[in-house]
Amino acid sequence: MPDKSSDYEKYKALEELKSQIDSQIRNLEETADENTIEKINKLKNHFGEESDNRTVDENLKYLEKFNKGLSYFERFKLSFERNIDIDPGRLLGLTDGIFGMVMTLLVFGISLPEMLITTYSDFTSFITTLAPTIGVTIVSFVLISSFWIYHHEFIKVKNLNIPYLWLNILFLICISFIPFTTSLIGNYSHFFLSEALFGLNIFLTIVAFVLMYYYAYKRGFLDPMPSKKEVTRVAHTFFMIMGLTVIVNLLDFNISGNFIYLFLLVPVISTFRDIIFRMQS
Repeated sequence: MPDKSSDYEKYKALEELKSQIDSQIRNLEETADENTIEKINKLKNHFGEESDNRTVDENLKYLEKFNKGLSYFERFKLSFERNIDIDPGRLLGLTDGIFGMVMTLLVFGISLPEMLITTYSDFTSFITTLAPTIGVTIVSFVLISSFWIYHHEFIKVKNLNIPYLWLNILFLICISFIPFTTSLIGNYSHFFLSEALFGLNIFLTIVAFVLMYYYAYKRGFLDPMPSKKEVTRVAHTFFMIMGLTVIVNLLDFNISGNFIYLFLLVPVISTFRDIIFRMQS
């Protein structure tokens, strides 16, 4: 005769494993991204479809393996995303220092002539030749100043973890390349690729900022915590600036390189949207 008590113990162990797995999945779903949740749901569906075709022993073995893997994944995710003991003020200090250095480097991109100028006409000619470089330097300075303002206005964090730390560093990498891509336009404005690289630099800087801001919001790092309406407003503002970046590059390529000055609209857009948001709040 079959051992009913043994079967009962197996079913009991099976139900306990299911309960443990469901609890771990709920914990993961609270903080997991969409891709992780999709993978978890596929595994759940796969188990549900195949469980009827397995014996109790096979289901028990399968769930034990699944629970072990899920526990390891959960421990790894929690360890990877746990808060780290770094004062957010130090990251802010590093950020301010890099912004200051980058702004200073912009001016060094404006070089004096190699030969000594002795006549007024030569000096006037030199200044005229230098005008486009000065113009694009001003544009870059305004853009970097805008990003500095955005960082101080929106990125006020009370905690840090490793992913956020590297997202901030990625943002600073993009900022640090702006003097280089600015000098490319100053020296090689007749090549569309130089303007495309500058536009790409600004676009990636915006993307890095949005990722950093959204991640800090999802992890609850922002202080004070913004409302969903405010997060939406910030996201839409940066999407508009992304669109402006694409438009500027297309106009540069098809019409004139002078359309790069449309980037001066960036602080206008963000300030205008900020005023409208405060009026509606």
